[in-house]
Amino acid sequence: MSTLNYKFNNPQLLELALTQSGVDADNNNERLEFVGDRVLGLSVAALLYEMFPNETEGELARRHAMLVSTDTLALVAGKLGLSGRVRHGHMTAGRVQHVLADAMEAVFGAIFLDGGFGEAQRVITEIWRDLAAADLTAPKDPKTMLQELVQKHDNGALPEYEFLETTGASHSPVFHVRVTAMGHSATGQGTSKKTASIAAAEELLKILAI
Repeated sequence: MSTLNYKFNNPQLLELALTQSGVDADNNNERLEFVGDRVLGLSVAALLYEMFPNETEGELARRHAMLVSTDTLALVAGKLGLSGRVRHGHMTAGRVQHVLADAMEAVFGAIFLDGGFGEAQRVITEIWRDLAAADLTAPKDPKTMLQELVQKHDNGALPEYEFLETTGASHSPVFHVRVTAMGHSATGQGTSKKTASIAAAEELLKILAI
């Protein structure tokens, strides 16, 4: 995959990284995704530590959350042309970003297993340096932004979060959360209640758009 500036010694690892469980229940990218998530997280953390030496842990954490989010991963995957190479089963429109993001993490896991952490970190750093430099102000997380917005416009009230349900397989659960504020509600989903709450806050911010 030349767009990643990496040549696989074992091309089968790349093919596995691009195979979703809906295509092959036994030989798919879920285990590589597990590894790649950790490799990406550490690589981006090290990059941010280098690029923003004067920022606090909280500021670095907010940058990190944005840069390893599903939206960012799907964006990178699209730019690298993965959308046309991922082997997937039936996929609804709402799952496209998640499938691309998972495949992107799996590719990083494959590079780590194929060439070691140094090569995986190099590839990730080459891609993420420009993404990290695009916003010189540390972002606020969506839940904080929503809380500040609601407090400002609703007499100090706070958003109310409600856990709805868990779906998906037991080994890969999807959590669903609803947030309500200022007479509006939105739902979000994620691999944990925390990420689902963040997704719900993002959706409600779009609705309120004050």
